[in-house]
Amino acid sequence: MPIIIPSPCFVIEESKFLDNLRLLKKVREEAGVDILVALKGMSFWHYFPLMKQYLSGACASSVNEARLIFEEMGIKSHTYAPAYSEADFEQLIAMSQTISFNSLNQWGKYAPQMLQHPEIHAGLRINPGYSEIETDIYNPAVPGSRLGIPLEQMPKTLPEGITGLHFHVMCEQDSFVLERVLKVVDAELSHLLQQAQWLNMGGGHHITRADYDVKHLIALLKDFRSRYPHLKIILEPGEAVGWQTGFLLATVLDVVESGGIRTAILDVSFSAHMPDTLEMPYKPTIRGAGEPNEFAFTYRMGGSTCLAGDFMGDYSFQNELKAGDHLIFEDMIHYTMVKTTLFNGVRHPHIGKIDTTGHFTLLRSVGYEEYKNRLS
Repeated sequence: MPIIIPSPCFVIEESKFLDNLRLLKKVREEAGVDILVALKGMSFWHYFPLMKQYLSGACASSVNEARLIFEEMGIKSHTYAPAYSEADFEQLIAMSQTISFNSLNQWGKYAPQMLQHPEIHAGLRINPGYSEIETDIYNPAVPGSRLGIPLEQMPKTLPEGITGLHFHVMCEQDSFVLERVLKVVDAELSHLLQQAQWLNMGGGHHITRADYDVKHLIALLKDFRSRYPHLKIILEPGEAVGWQTGFLLATVLDVVESGGIRTAILDVSFSAHMPDTLEMPYKPTIRGAGEPNEFAFTYRMGGSTCLAGDFMGDYSFQNELKAGDHLIFEDMIHYTMVKTTLFNGVRHPHIGKIDTTGHFTLLRSVGYEEYKNRLS
């Protein structure tokens, strides 16, 4: 019996998700490191109990993320934000096991509170000034970056109460990039690493990508730990947890033509439901579609909002598209889901899962009340 899925719908495929978790657990155990899920990339909290069985925990960048981890995973978060408000910090104290500070100013402001809670480990985020990320919007080490303390501003010794260091300068990159980053960190900050108890290497580790050299990563981390055996090493990937674990089902509502371009109008929006395709930018894969003119019929994909730029192109298909046809946008579970908005009041995709038996379950539908309650 065919699976019936309402459109539009984000669908996670449990078997693929488990494959990722098993691989991450392998790295965690063989390299002797902690691997966290970064909620900014993967907040599918229905699966927090499952993630907890394979990963070391989770990291948050806001009170809401920390609370979601605390309530749905039942643990305290590893927390970092560019700055903390006093109201937020009071709440984070109760829900965090580590808190990293983006500046010495922020540490100075909150050090008195942190020193009253020795069970919470405090860290400083550093900016090593080195990154191989080519898209500036995702590059934390771009000149003038607000993220992390530049090396020239770091003290010679760690301030009293600081037990760890944190860097994040990668984005969907491999272990060879990490190797080059670590050479810089090692050369510039070895004296501080000797004083620290833990080092958080941030996210951007594309561990579950098919061509990722997992053996090299494990060897690299083991070698680093051999030189700093006193350090607890933490990685916090988001995309690697949810990579290629699900899709966004869409439906063609209409086909229009203008200036020789045929556009399929969909019941999903690139602006509201897939904003990372416009930010990065990148062209999402549609199952069964080819490059322009690869197949007989070429179309631009048009989103459901009134934004003129809410489109993505171009794709070709073996058959003509018509109203009612279903399209599947691949790899839409990590990052994409956490960035959706209710712009223009367009219908938000449902959220569902296909379990290991092939059964579909609708987990959530977002209706009018949620749109209304975000406004006043």
